[in-house]
Amino acid sequence: MMNIVSTAGDLMQDFRTGYMTLASPRSMFVSQVIGTAMGCVISPCVFWLFYKAIDDIGTPHSSSPVPFALVYRNMAIIGTEGISSLPKNCLNLCYIFFAGTIIVNVIRDVVPKTWANYIPLPVAMAIPFYIGAYFVVDMSVGCLILFVWEKMDKASADAYGDSVASGLIVGDGLWTLPSTILALAGVEPPICMKFLSRSTNAKVDEFLKTSLHI
Repeated sequence: MMNIVSTAGDLMQDFRTGYMTLASPRSMFVSQVIGTAMGCVISPCVFWLFYKAIDDIGTPHSSSPVPFALVYRNMAIIGTEGISSLPKNCLNLCYIFFAGTIIVNVIRDVVPKTWANYIPLPVAMAIPFYIGAYFVVDMSVGCLILFVWEKMDKASADAYGDSVASGLIVGDGLWTLPSTILALAGVEPPICMKFLSRSTNAKVDEFLKTSLHI
């Protein structure tokens, strides 16, 4: 039922966008049908590629941790076993952060815009909790680029900022498929960067020093 409602909501949003851009409703509907048919074929194929190319898919330390799978699993557990299945003090934390989110949003709406820009959005703060902290690095770099762009040419940044952001998102998503195909073919990258904790990094340095002496 939820999938049907979600699909209907997305379809209405697409029709609204088409209405605003003076697109033909018939062409919008036909494109939706074609896209749905393509998804029925492409989605299983993409899943098969991921399943075959990545041995530890879905695990926390995998290159594809599938964070939302854990979210939906926990939602299913709560739905079947009730609130008692939650960890200790989890519900209390939910109440606290729910109230904090409302307070932060009210403050953003009340203060002048010049000050509101420096108050973080609770939704943006919550995203790394779902998909990992590495996402924060990407967002920070993007915000820095946009900040510099606005300082240099605000009119250009306002006009093309959303388009550039959309292109980056689509490009990153499209690269996932060829990356998986390369992994399936056994192609290894020439160099790989990985951020380690201080303790782990110290162990690696000690190991390298020992290896060099040998």
